[in-house]
Amino acid sequence: MLTESDLQALWLTLRLAGIVTVILLLLGTPIAWWLARTKTWWKGPIGAVVALPLVLPPSVLGFYLLLAMGPYGPVGWLTQALGIGPLPFTFWGLVVASVFYSLPFMVQPLQTAFEAVGDRPLEVAATLRASPLDAFFTVAVPLAAPGFLTASILTFAHTVGEFGVVLMIGGNLPGVTRVASVQIYDHVEALEYAQAHRLAAVMLIFSFLVLLVLYAWRPNPKKGG
Repeated sequence: MLTESDLQALWLTLRLAGIVTVILLLLGTPIAWWLARTKTWWKGPIGAVVALPLVLPPSVLGFYLLLAMGPYGPVGWLTQALGIGPLPFTFWGLVVASVFYSLPFMVQPLQTAFEAVGDRPLEVAATLRASPLDAFFTVAVPLAAPGFLTASILTFAHTVGEFGVVLMIGGNLPGVTRVASVQIYDHVEALEYAQAHRLAAVMLIFSFLVLLVLYAWRPNPKKGG
């Protein structure tokens, strides 16, 4: 059976992944829409910045986030001025770091889905006197629904599996920043292989189920063609 600390780490991981997914749905949707629709030269640089966590080592991203959110960094200075205090080694520090680290897993599927919508449905909506905002919510969002599902699942799963960034930003504080991946690392480091195996098996089953849902719900373009 899983120990109390294992269950605590799992709950913290699920809470973190849920909050990050909701935040990135709110932040990533307008970014993805802009990237899908814009024709300016800024699309390349901003798209590269969004995709940077895909190729950047987690320790590098975690290091710079640690500097930025530390007491002498710009984010740390702002949070201290607001009375929040430094974010490193806190749960909300993990949230901020995870938002940056999981950003491309939300934005890229949404961008692809918005690009697949094309211009024609939006032009038809415009001829019916729909405002751009109305056309977005009544036409683009429903047509891009599979992209929203894919982006949400990938973002949630990716956040659940984080290790390097969360360890750099959050450390290893039980009940505060010790997520499931760090808990497994602790078990292995203490030579507690049985406990590590049980928790790792839970994560393995969860990852398989996430992928199963993703592939089962993915629309088949050959149907009805």
